Amino acid sequence: MEVKLYVGNLWHTTTEDDLKTLFARAGQVASVALIKDRDTGISKGFAFVEMTTQTEAEKAISLLNGFNLGERELKVNLAKPREERGSRPNYRQSGRNRR
Repeated sequence: MEVKLYVGNLWHTTTEDDLKTLFARAGQVASVALIKDRDTGISKGFAFVEMTTQTEAEKAISLLNGFNLGERELKVNLAKPREERGSRPNYRQSGRNRR
């Protein structure tokens, strides 16, 4: 079972390949998802890395949490499950956007 890790405090120039190479020190990397702004395509400074086993994920956390990458100290921990988002209010229907 693959284990998803959160990786924070990244430079905006960090690439998915950079992360894959770095996390390969701890074991087999199943996937890397660098989170980017949908309008600009620039990294938001965090990513999710999936390791193939729990043991490799724990090794990655111990090796890389606090690791200095480009003068930035990485934050690496288990990713929390994504929370369900409520629907956004429709201001046109609620009357808040009326003139």
